[in-house]
Amino acid sequence: MKRNPVLLIIGALLIVILALLLFTFQVRQSEVAVVTTFGAPTRQFTEPGLKGKFPWPIERVHKFDQRIQNFEDPLTEGLTRDSFNLLTSVYVGWKIVKPEAFFPKFAGSASPITEAEQSLKSLLSGAKSAIVGKHPLSDFVSATDNGTNFTAIENEILAAVESQVTANNYGLEVAFLGIKKLQLPEQVTQTVFDRMTSERKVLADKFQYEGEAEAQKIRSEADRKAAEMIYVAEGKATEIRGQGEAEATKSLAVFQQSPELANFIFRLNALEGSLKEKSVLIFDRHTPPFDLFRGVSTNLLELKK
Repeated sequence: MKRNPVLLIIGALLIVILALLLFTFQVRQSEVAVVTTFGAPTRQFTEPGLKGKFPWPIERVHKFDQRIQNFEDPLTEGLTRDSFNLLTSVYVGWKIVKPEAFFPKFAGSASPITEAEQSLKSLLSGAKSAIVGKHPLSDFVSATDNGTNFTAIENEILAAVESQVTANNYGLEVAFLGIKKLQLPEQVTQTVFDRMTSERKVLADKFQYEGEAEAQKIRSEADRKAAEMIYVAEGKATEIRGQGEAEATKSLAVFQQSPELANFIFRLNALEGSLKEKSVLIFDRHTPPFDLFRGVSTNLLELKK
């Protein structure tokens, strides 16, 4: 009796498929996997692709979501360094980076992701309370530091949580952490506002005093420079006057030897000064220095002859 080749092919395919199901497994892009041999973790896979294994009960595959998980803790009350009650809420993003370490810590629960999140919340609560207690309230609500202290506080909480995660070997990585909400209890709100107003007034008075001091310094410097410039100018003027008087003394000695020449030169200088610009002059020839023009017509006629 001949067997149907189609049935043989189908049977062979089923055997191949069964073998693949028993001896291989697929790791997706969004997953990490841990392979246990008789219950003990022996291998981990963080890269996607087709992987090999022995069938159960020899080996068993445990897969976990490696995408970033996130949560927000509820508002919890903490005491600042200056004894103010402050309510804070923090958001956290985390993911599995070492599945072989993650597996023995959380795989025994019904939901490993939920169990890991609860453990992180517990670590976060302690770290947050400790960091809040190290800072005064002004570091959280100050409007003068451009958020520098606020960011530093978030980094401090992140560092504290990361150190605890590493110490407990959770196989996790905290991808990001930030303060989601700040709130003051109602009974201390007015006290805080009054204190903030007082702090702002102190700052305003300080800036005003510094501004007035700087203005006075600028005025004093300007007065000093003005006095110095006047002193230098007066000294220069005195020097020029002295030089002028010395020159005048020399000229006076020459003029004393020939008074007529001196008188003539003075009249010429005066006449030159009056004729510097283009102008029409109406003058009396008998009035100095225009008396120099007397006899000019007669002299011209004599020259023409």
